[in-house]
This record gives sequence, C-alpha cells and structure tokens, in this order.
Amino acid sequence: MTTCIKDAVRAVDAGSVMELLPGRPRVLALGEPAHGEDALQALRNELFRQLVGQEGYRTIAIESDCLMGLVVDDYVTSGTGTLDEVMEHGFSHGFGASAANRELVRWMREYNDGRPASEQLRFAGFDGPLEITGAASPRQALTALHGCLAARVDADLLPCTAKALDRLLGADDRWTHPAVMTDPARSVGRSAEAGELLLLADDLVALLDAEMPHLIAAASRDDWDRARLYGRTATGLLRYHYWLAGTSPGRMTRLLGQRGRMMADNLLALAERGPVLVFAHNSHLQRDRSTMRMWDRPLLKWWSAGALVSARLGEEYAFLATALGTIRHRGVDTPAADTVEGLLYALPEDRCVVDGTRLAGLLGDRPPAPRTSPWFGYAPLDPAHLERAEGIVFVKDVLEP
Repeated sequence: MTTCIKDAVRAVDAGSVMELLPGRPRVLALGEPAHGEDALQALRNELFRQLVGQEGYRTIAIESDCLMGLVVDDYVTSGTGTLDEVMEHGFSHGFGASAANRELVRWMREYNDGRPASEQLRFAGFDGPLEITGAASPRQALTALHGCLAARVDADLLPCTAKALDRLLGADDRWTHPAVMTDPARSVGRSAEAGELLLLADDLVALLDAEMPHLIAAASRDDWDRARLYGRTATGLLRYHYWLAGTSPGRMTRLLGQRGRMMADNLLALAERGPVLVFAHNSHLQRDRSTMRMWDRPLLKWWSAGALVSARLGEEYAFLATALGTIRHRGVDTPAADTVEGLLYALPEDRCVVDGTRLAGLLGDRPPAPRTSPWFGYAPLDPAHLERAEGIVFVKDVLEP
C-alpha cells in the first residue's frame, strides 16, 4: 500500500498544488488540524510566497476577526502604524503572538513597499468578531457603516442619525457579557432595540447598494468594499446576537451556522477582486458537514464556510486538508499504521501533498481506521472526507518551537 501511495506523492509547493486542480481557483483553502503550531503557519507563508510569484495571488485571508484585520491590511498596504502595534491589535484568537504570522506581515509590508496599489498584496481576516465565549457589540461595524454613508449621501436618505444608533446600542457590555453564551436570558439580542437595529442595518446596506455608482466615484472601490464589510458584519452580528438570546434546541447549531455564513460571505467578497489563499482550521474549510460536541448536548452539525463557498463557486474553490504525524510536545505520538496518518507516516518524505481523490481510491478496498487524538486541540483527518478534498498536505513531525 505504501508503494502505491508513493506514486501519488508530490512536493508541497505551488506548482504541485496547481497540478492537482483543473485551473487556478478563486479561493484556494489550506486547512490546519490544530491551531497555534508555527510550523504549519510557516508552511502557509512559503506556499503564499510561491503563489504570489507564480500564480498571481495577491490576497491572503486567515481565521481572524475581519474588522481587526483592517489594521493589518492598512499596515501592509500603506505602512500605517508599527509592526508591534499591528500584531497586538490586528489579530483575534491570540494569533498576533505567532512568530509565523509576524513574519507574514513583515514580508507583505516589505513586498508592497514602493509598488503601485494594483500590484500590492492584501491581508484579510475572514472570521466575524466572534469568540467561543460570545460576540462583539455591533457598534463598531454599524457606526462605521453609518459614517461611510453620512459622509457621502444626503442626510434625508439615511434611515436614522448617529445619535439614534448610539441610543439603541446602549452600553457595549450589554452585548458582550461573558455569561451570555450559557445564559440566553442575559442576551439583549431579542430586545426591541436589537430588532430595530437589525432593520436599520438592513436599510443602511440597501442604501449602500442603491448608491453604489456615486459612492465609488466619490471615494474608491476599496472604500466601497470596506463599507460592504461593515454592512455584512453589522447584520451578521445582530443575527448572531438574536440566536444567542434563543432558547430552542437548535440554538447552538444556528450560532455555528451563522458564523460559517459570515465567514463565507467575507471569502466570496474577497474573491471578487482576485484569487485568495485562505488559511483556517480544516473544519471551517471542508466540504463535508462539520460536527462538534459541546458539554452534554447532542452532536452539533452545520455547514462550514468552505462548504458554502464551494457550493457557490464550484471548481473555483479548492481545498487542501492538512494532516499531521506527531506533535510530541502536545502528547500526539506516532499514528497507528492502520490510519490514514499512519500510512502517510510510513513515507520517507517529511512533508508532502497527495491527491485526495486518488488516495481515497487507493484505500477503497481497505478503509483506514479513524485516528483518535489524546490532545483535544488536534483534530485527526476523517477518512470519509478524503475524496472531497483536492489534496491532503501531510507533515510528518511538528517539532516543539
């Protein structure tokens, strides 16, 4: 079996990846099975540099807050702020502490220096302003959207004033209280004020669309895209808070689905301006339905951003799932020989990429056993998902940083 798989192995580089695909995808998704491993992010950086030089990619998107990501994009395109400030304020989920993320930002700024805007690299977070413990107040997105419109359209076209928005929003800690995730009664997501805010947000987005020709002419396409981001985020957050306040059995499924939809909408918007490399957990990028078990609840199932984007883009979406052999500093040791990871671990290469469909075909007559991980932070590859991934990137050993 190892000999058969060996014939399907390629180096992990842009050329080998493109050989797996029918053409250059608008969204090329590189998954990771564990967060916080700089070795995987360094591989991502290397692949992105090659895609920039060989395939014309200009945007990278990572699983981080989309509004915070604007801080990084401003730095890499115009040098706004300092690298230290950007790493502190431009990433969510603690990703600003990553040495590989820092190197990515530094290299992008260096690449862009002196280049015209049309040739510059762009950075984006594509996650919503969300954490597992709750969600941000919609204030930043909603007031920024209102401000973009108020500066460029007649006041009588606006559905409300900035003062009215502020009154309806109230104190931000009403939205962000840490008890909200486990106690829906603490949420204001279904209050009369929240309902009115959602209607106003929808109306502001409709006005943004209706005034598109004027707004692009008065400012720029980048300003228009940023205003659209504010609109998507404002309405997305308000719907997320609505479900935070819910008490139905489907509450958590709807929250996970809403996060996936916000991610997908951001990726589709980025793809409108050119090809994008996106980097996130495998579960956010796979085509198969994602699953999670929380507390004592039944298994949660929802469609991830990757599944949604793939349904929209078809062959213009491609997914590379990453699997690992060992992460010994996390207690993840050599995989069993009868697992997918075990079969790949027997190969001589330290890292490689394998055609997912071909690998599934080779294993068809002897389905591999699913691997289990002693560390909750590592999600082993699901053998049933192989043929729904264009490629499987395998890293034999992740060494302690």
